[in-house]
Amino acid sequence: MATLDLRPLSLGEILDRTFTLYRSHFVLFFGIAAIPQLLVLALQLTQVFLGLTAVTPGTPGAAPVIRPALTGASIVVGFATLIVLSIAYLLSQGATVSAVAELYLGRTPAIGESFRKVRGDLGTLYGVALLNGLVVLVGLILLVIPGIYLLCRLMIAVPAAVLENLGPRSSLERSMALTKDAAGRAFVIFLLYIVLVFALAFLFQMPISFALVAARGNPAMLRVVVAVANVLNALSTTLVMPVFTIAASAFYFDLRIRKEAFDLQMMMNPGGAIAPATSAGSLLG
Repeated sequence: MATLDLRPLSLGEILDRTFTLYRSHFVLFFGIAAIPQLLVLALQLTQVFLGLTAVTPGTPGAAPVIRPALTGASIVVGFATLIVLSIAYLLSQGATVSAVAELYLGRTPAIGESFRKVRGDLGTLYGVALLNGLVVLVGLILLVIPGIYLLCRLMIAVPAAVLENLGPRSSLERSMALTKDAAGRAFVIFLLYIVLVFALAFLFQMPISFALVAARGNPAMLRVVVAVANVLNALSTTLVMPVFTIAASAFYFDLRIRKEAFDLQMMMNPGGAIAPATSAGSLLG
C-alpha cells in the first residue's frame, strides 16, 4: 500500500482525507468501533430484558419515559455499563489512532493488531481523558467560551499519547503546543462531528419515538422497542465515532508537517516509527 501524501493540508483537505480513509477502510474502522460497543450493548440489553430498565407512560400521545429501575441490580449493571463504556471509548480511540498512523506509514493495519498496540496504554488514555475533562470543565466554569477553546486546543492529546508514548500531562502539553494558532480549524472539526452525531441520532431515533407511542399499552412490546432503540443507538455511535478520531489523527499529522517538517522526517526514514518531537510544548503555549 502506498504512503499517504504527506504535505500541509487545508481544512477541507483534512476533512476530505478523513472521509476518504473511512470509506476506503470502512471494515477496519467500523470494526474497531463496533467490538467494544458490542460489550456495552450486551449490558444494556441485559438491563432491558431482566427488567432493570423502567418504562413509564408519558403524557397522552407522547412517548413513554425510559429510565433505569431503582433496584440494587440495576445500579450494579448500570455502573458496570458506565465502566465498560469508558473502556470501550478509550480503546476505540486509541486503536483508531494507531490504525490511521499505520496508513500514513504505508502499512495495512488489522483490527486485532490495532487493539494490541494500545492495550498497554489504557491507563494513559484514561489519564488523558480525565485530565482533559478537568481542564475543559474549569474552562466551562469560566463563562463557557474558555472551555470550548481548551477543548479545541486539546483535540490531539490522544494521538500524541498513543503515537509519541507520552504520559497524560505531557500529552495535553503536546496538544497545546501543536494546536497553537489552530484552534479555529479544530473547532470546525468538532462542529462537523456534533452535526453528524445529532443528524444520525435523529434519523435513528425518530421511528423509535413513534414505535414507543404505538406500543405504550403493551409492556412486552415496549421492551422490544427499547431493545431496538439500544441497538440503533449502538449502531449510530459505531458509525460516527471513527469520523472524529480519524479527523483528529489527520489534524495531528498535518500540524506536525507544518510545524516540525514531519514529512521530511518520514522521507529520510520511511519505514521507521513515528518519533516524538525533541521537546514538548508548554500547557500555557
